[in-house]
Amino acid sequence: MYDYLIVGAGLAGTTFARAMADKGKKCIVIDRRSHIGGNIYSETIEGIEVHKYGPHIFHTDSETVWEFVNRFSSFNHFVYSPIANYKGELYNLPFNMNTFHALWGCVTPDEAKRKIFEQQRKSGIKEPKNLEEQAVMLVGQDIYEKLVKGYTEKQWGKPCRELPAYIIRRLPVRFTFDNNYFNHPYQGIPIGGYTKMIKRMLDGIEIRLNTDYLQNKAEYENIAAKIIYTGAIDEYFDYCFGELEYRSLRFETEIFDIDNYQGTAGVNYTDRETPYTRIIEHKHFQFGKGNKEKTVITREYPVSWKRGDEPYYPVNDKKNMRLYEQYKEKSQESRKVIFAGRMGAYQYFDMDKVIASALELAEKELERKA
Repeated sequence: MYDYLIVGAGLAGTTFARAMADKGKKCIVIDRRSHIGGNIYSETIEGIEVHKYGPHIFHTDSETVWEFVNRFSSFNHFVYSPIANYKGELYNLPFNMNTFHALWGCVTPDEAKRKIFEQQRKSGIKEPKNLEEQAVMLVGQDIYEKLVKGYTEKQWGKPCRELPAYIIRRLPVRFTFDNNYFNHPYQGIPIGGYTKMIKRMLDGIEIRLNTDYLQNKAEYENIAAKIIYTGAIDEYFDYCFGELEYRSLRFETEIFDIDNYQGTAGVNYTDRETPYTRIIEHKHFQFGKGNKEKTVITREYPVSWKRGDEPYYPVNDKKNMRLYEQYKEKSQESRKVIFAGRMGAYQYFDMDKVIASALELAEKELERKA
């Protein structure tokens, strides 16, 4: 008999399992995939550590979370500074003085502020009715057209005029020459990769892979006092109220017999015509270390989600949030099953927020048992 059955060997399930095992609780972790790590899984290809499910840059302002992950891996000093490619024109992200100089030739912050204010005023938008109006109101027409519109329409599969304004509540605008995308004090990539870090987190904890909990409920329902479920909440309940909507991704990975393909880890393609949203060159996460004769890139294509696909981005509009509330209410009927992680909460979380939430859940469980 186990104290906890954790369904999902991703970051949420792994963090919870580690926290409870550290307190002497007997845990077992199962996952339907053939590997640990969930979407942060990485593997070595041609001597290069490759992020199989899209790039994951660890960043946080939480000392607690940073201390926790550093128990299991040392981190390099990688800082994400992506480039935007608009029909061959290159701009720095996030929007900063380097961007404004390339767009308008602005040299001082005052010049850039006046340019944006002029375009905001010219738009005449006071209460934005859709994402396009929201973006123009925040950053002006030029930035919207070149750096927001095409990328966003590819990401969500709809014209910006048909997307709700709340998707872009704010857009990061910095009036400094700073290309640091996340602006958090603690940043980096685990040395040796995320899979190595997760393996250390699960040290001493029983793991069973290639095991689908929902297909084996009878076998696993009663082997633990409690179940932590980190999968999709609607799938758990067999979509009894209907499907929650997501956007998914398709990855196209290619190996080149060259040392350096694009000169940086991430290039976003912000025009509408290019079918992918970005190209990731994985060796740059480790400062070009690894195979000097090869490089590995991944093109990222947003796609509509259907059952069987990996759900990446929840579509948190009013319709879906009403549906989620039904599932949330139903989930509270069980005292044995606890829903955790991004799919349990139907929210997109950065990695540090996933860890913080799992640690908080572990604390609550320990307090309850005390």
